[in-house]
Amino acid sequence: MKHNPVELPSGSRSYALPRTSKIVLVIIFVTLAILTIIPVLYPLLGYPIYLLKFSPSSSSSSKPSTPSTYENDEEVGAASIKISDQAEGCDIFSGEWVRNLEAPYYTNTTCWAIHEHQNCMKYGRPDTEFMKWKWKPDGCELPVFNPAQFLEILRGKSLAFVGDSVGRNQMQSLICLLSRVEYPIDVSYTPDERFKRWKYTSYNSTIAYFWTPHLIKSKERDANGPTQTGLFNLYLDEFDEEWTTQIEGFDYLIISGGHWFYRPAVFYENHQIVGCHFCQLENVTDLTKFYGYRKAFRTAFKAINSLENFKGITILRTFAPSHFENGIWNQGGNCVRTKPFRSNETALDGDNLELYMIQMEEFRAAEREGRKKGKKYRLLDTTQASLLRPDGHPSRYGHWPHENVTLYNDCVHWCLPGPIDTWNDFLLQMLKMEGIRSHQERLHSGDRKMKFQ
Repeated sequence: MKHNPVELPSGSRSYALPRTSKIVLVIIFVTLAILTIIPVLYPLLGYPIYLLKFSPSSSSSSKPSTPSTYENDEEVGAASIKISDQAEGCDIFSGEWVRNLEAPYYTNTTCWAIHEHQNCMKYGRPDTEFMKWKWKPDGCELPVFNPAQFLEILRGKSLAFVGDSVGRNQMQSLICLLSRVEYPIDVSYTPDERFKRWKYTSYNSTIAYFWTPHLIKSKERDANGPTQTGLFNLYLDEFDEEWTTQIEGFDYLIISGGHWFYRPAVFYENHQIVGCHFCQLENVTDLTKFYGYRKAFRTAFKAINSLENFKGITILRTFAPSHFENGIWNQGGNCVRTKPFRSNETALDGDNLELYMIQMEEFRAAEREGRKKGKKYRLLDTTQASLLRPDGHPSRYGHWPHENVTLYNDCVHWCLPGPIDTWNDFLLQMLKMEGIRSHQERLHSGDRKMKFQ
């Protein structure tokens, strides 16, 4: 083999380097390579290796630790941590729905957690295309849900859903998505179905659900009420202790609410009636549902900020609009579309916009106040993605046609499988980011300690 000559300091030529020189050059090369790579990997240092193993540079033969039916190879590669995009400012909550022929990732026959009224395929929904979409953020990718990854992040931790039946809808979606790895066991502290706890024994993880449709203390005043859906007393400045006394040990708290505030209600503050929403009571001022909604979220966040022993992260899941067309919910309204809207085909407006803005304003105020006490708040913004999915509701496919039930067309809840599964795609991505954020905070804290030493 012919070698190119090497110029030596003496000026003479040699066709071979001394052994010690070779070793020195190798050491220099390796050192430079390491110094080059470290800045690239810096945001991910200290982060669990299972989140990094599907990086774009990984061998094409790499396989997920869970069966390949969870995600196809391209999507596992995409899970490759487009986290960097998010860290650079990508808004995962703004985007469009795109086709996903790999979906769904579970069915109504493989998951027992689906609520009957959201079991659309069981009750004869004829189309299936509503299950075959995924969310594509503007400017980055949102990986399809990886159940093993989620459970590993949640290992030894606990997560609670606090809210109404749409919150329960998301929890059941999560159980179904995770069922490809493990089913939980029921460890509920009460037989009341409104308060459930599920444990993943292999991961020592708990998922819980706390029913609180108004988020605050409430009581049914009249079972019929002006709209035949009940008239409720809402105590706008009082905590709902059914959940506020139970959450201190949880690591993650997902709070949500909205649709129950359309129902007639009488508002109390300081134990006195201050107004109502469509209560039709004499000498009681109608302050609208928006007044009650704002005060309810304000009080719920105040409850969280007042819990000295709650060290978890509070996540607000934003309002998900309903999609009634050709009438309101009890006057023939229905949702019969079979494909998503594009973002330029509809807009958040009217009541939906007002409810969303109230949530955002109260969330930001609570976040500012909570920061003084070391509380952490995050935003799970499902509003746009949900607004674009009029095709994802049960409509009349929540019961058999011949059943004598007093149910209206359901354009509020979501079929399972269905668009609501994407809410948990969002949630997983947020938990990944939380891991990186925590690591960076620890590094920053370490830097500060070093400076003061």
